[in-house]
Amino acid sequence: MSDAELSYEAARAELREVLAALEAGGQSLEESLALWERGEVLTDICTKWLAGATAQLDAKIAERDASAE
Repeated sequence: MSDAELSYEAARAELREVLAALEAGGQSLEESLALWERGEVLTDICTKWLAGATAQLDAKIAERDASAE
């Protein structure tokens, strides 16, 4: 599965794993940097999902408000 196909839940779960690995330590500098970079990608994916959900909610609220007038 490519990053573009990751669901919010899958990206968040992997991000938790990345954070746990970083917090546990024991990796080489290269491994830590790779984990950090993966975390950045996963954070971007989660942010995009949340922004999309917010936009959908805002649109629905605007529709509701317009029909109530």
